[in-house]
Amino acid sequence: MPRYAACRRTDTRARNRGGARVCGPHWIDCGKFAHVGSAARLKIDGGIPNQLARAAEGARALEQQGYDGGWTAETSHDPFMPLLLAAEHTSRIDLGTNIAVAFARNPMIVANLGWDLQAHSKGRFILGLGTQIQPHIEKRFSMPWSHPVARMREFVAALNAIWSAWRDGSKLRFEGEFYTHKIMTPMFTPEPQPYPAPKVFLAAVGETMTEMCGEVADGHLGHPMVSQRYLTEVTMPALLRGMARRGRDRADFEVSCEVMVATGENDAELEAAIAATREQIAFYGSTPAYRKVLELHGWGDLHSELHRLSKQGEWDAMGSLVDDEMLAAFAVVGPVDQVGAALARRCAGMADRVLPIFLKASQDCKGAALREFRR
Repeated sequence: MPRYAACRRTDTRARNRGGARVCGPHWIDCGKFAHVGSAARLKIDGGIPNQLARAAEGARALEQQGYDGGWTAETSHDPFMPLLLAAEHTSRIDLGTNIAVAFARNPMIVANLGWDLQAHSKGRFILGLGTQIQPHIEKRFSMPWSHPVARMREFVAALNAIWSAWRDGSKLRFEGEFYTHKIMTPMFTPEPQPYPAPKVFLAAVGETMTEMCGEVADGHLGHPMVSQRYLTEVTMPALLRGMARRGRDRADFEVSCEVMVATGENDAELEAAIAATREQIAFYGSTPAYRKVLELHGWGDLHSELHRLSKQGEWDAMGSLVDDEMLAAFAVVGPVDQVGAALARRCAGMADRVLPIFLKASQDCKGAALREFRR
């Protein structure tokens, strides 16, 4: 059970998984982690709008507000194009994709995009890749799906081979099970640049994919539907096993977490944020990809119920099944003057950077939380 402290009021509208009303605090103490990460300052990141008309201003605002990085996601728009504008209107923050769908493309296409964005951003680009799920790859992108861990490993190896050929002038001879790249003439070789190849971060939840990430990538991209317990008991051990297999140093690897945050400047705002967060957790919990996360907590049966309700479109009913214990497992909840410090405590010693997912929070509220985070 999570530890609770500094309770301001109770949420009398929340329901437990049996449907009964429960009382739970609006302020949840996130506890402490054992030190695993480096002692460097925890970086805080924000999202960059994917709409081209908003990308430049969104990135500029993140930099002015003191964020360390800005990420785009591949949802309703391409994740790479907004970063071109972001690079032109910022000078300090890291810029990356979280995530771009690897299997919707091939390594040569992604290598070109990464090389150009790295040059244009003056070395600030991070290439964040994910697999997506089989139905989307086959039915939305019309691309092949098989052996996702092996395919992603090979994708990263192909990227590095291509970038090495461009950087060192070595002959490109990459032959794998899924990808082959053996032609690279001067006409198709981009100009040299003074920056290293982009860092490659991989999104992973399952143990096998996560272990491979620790072995071949420069960083790990977490998902909001990953609890503190899953991070400590599953994710970090798998990453460290992968690093050990290659003799890599933890200090040379970045762990990035996404954490849902429910906060507000008054009770009404806080209650709205909590309700939205419960619904978001329920939505993620209905997805088969996150069943193992729920099973770790003994909530495997809840996934089946949430999945059934999602098929019926019963979104409000799904949110009511997320009780305070589950809310505490997947989100930082509290008043705006305390939630920033709680977010920092949640990640300290484990993550190197965090991307807070604010639900129903105003820009002023986000800014206040960021200031508390930095104290």
